[in-house]
Amino acid sequence: MNSSEMINASFSLALPEVILSAGAMALLMLGVFRGDRATRLVSWLAVLLLFAAGAAVLQGPESRTLAFGGSFVVDPFGQFVKILMLIGAALCLIMSMNFMREEKFERFEFPVLIVLATLGMSMMISANDLISLYMGVELQSLSLYVLAAFNRDSLRSSEAGLKYFVLGALSSGLLLYGCSLIYGFTGTTNFDVLREMLAPGGLSIGVIFGLVFLMAGLAFKVSAAPFHMWTPDVYEGAPTPITALFSAAPKIAAMALLVRVLVWPFSDGALAPAPEWRQIIVVLAILSMVLGAFAAIGQSNIKRLMAYSSIGHMGFVLLGLAAGTSEGVRGVLIYLTIYLVMTVGVFACILSMRRREGMVEDIEELAGLSTNHPLMAFAMMVLMFSLAGIPPLAGFFAKFFVLVAAVNEGLYTLAIIGVLASVVGAYYYLRIVKIMYFDEPAEPFISPMGGEMRLILGASSLFLLFYIVFAFPLLGVTEFVAQSLF
Repeated sequence: MNSSEMINASFSLALPEVILSAGAMALLMLGVFRGDRATRLVSWLAVLLLFAAGAAVLQGPESRTLAFGGSFVVDPFGQFVKILMLIGAALCLIMSMNFMREEKFERFEFPVLIVLATLGMSMMISANDLISLYMGVELQSLSLYVLAAFNRDSLRSSEAGLKYFVLGALSSGLLLYGCSLIYGFTGTTNFDVLREMLAPGGLSIGVIFGLVFLMAGLAFKVSAAPFHMWTPDVYEGAPTPITALFSAAPKIAAMALLVRVLVWPFSDGALAPAPEWRQIIVVLAILSMVLGAFAAIGQSNIKRLMAYSSIGHMGFVLLGLAAGTSEGVRGVLIYLTIYLVMTVGVFACILSMRRREGMVEDIEELAGLSTNHPLMAFAMMVLMFSLAGIPPLAGFFAKFFVLVAAVNEGLYTLAIIGVLASVVGAYYYLRIVKIMYFDEPAEPFISPMGGEMRLILGASSLFLLFYIVFAFPLLGVTEFVAQSLF
């Protein structure tokens, strides 16, 4: 195969990314020539673009294939996570349309930035080299910095964007320093070459230092404690649809990248987890689960509560990664799928909390929701029970699979801490149900839900309620996908 054929083959493997990049440029030109009056058209075209990229992902090869000199990988693991990420981004974009019109900051740049952030996430998921990893992380991050501060008339939004930018730059520095250390001690940035070099003799002290910095940078992206400090403030200050995006798609992409980086190049000869990174993941998982459980108890703002809830759930996902086996990765994939559904459903409810004076975010404003809007209250109750991990809802099975994977690897203490953190965390979810069903009714919300919101909320609630129907197909797919990574 000559060089031009190799380039064409590489571009065909990266077709989803090509669609997103070319589409983003086309939408940007459309917005420039038509102005902000084209925002709704650009938004719907961006949704179609995301679904087109998803269709291209599904047409990818069924086995692990490399492109662009081995720096880009296409495999079933990446394809599965890309589909999740694209669904999350598309749903957040759909939920944002009415919000932007009501809050009077419709800008055509908004959907374009979401598409560019999604492109960065897709590159992260397919990264097979430290350089392509960093390019994907930065493309995603630069778009998200702007989105966090998108509402220029809001002091809180500007503050959120600035905090996220400053702390994000710090995490990018840690990530890049870790990459440079790994390159300095191994002479390569390619994951496949790293695996061949490191598996026989284990990790040297220099590579371990580099890996620690690399993991610190990626832990920031998934908001794992103690690198979570940006999460509550940015969740609260950013426009609510952006908060929904933060809690869904970027978390999924960053967690997939963390799984790929640790499981493939930094494992021993039998593809078992290296003890050096397993110790770090165990600590991150414990801190995240405990902090998420206890710090959310005193929160009165529902977006801050969801921030701490997100930190706790990422701790449970890390619990599956700590196992380091195909069973653990399968648990991670199942958890991310169910977490996406739960998060999108909750933010559909939060985006419907509107009165004449504007959006409300206080948990106490949900008082008497069962009287004023019974269907919305029922859906919210299902979501809260699932987030708490109460059987037979989907959230219970998400936690079950990662806990079983940890126990099978002998991580008994970690599993026990996870169960106890889940019990503590159930308090603040059940408190919301109590406020909706047993407190004196507050003033009802106006026009609580549009058609798109009803569809999203209804579909997420039904998935969580009747998860047992979808369980076996999802188990089969995730088992195949997890094994493809090994």
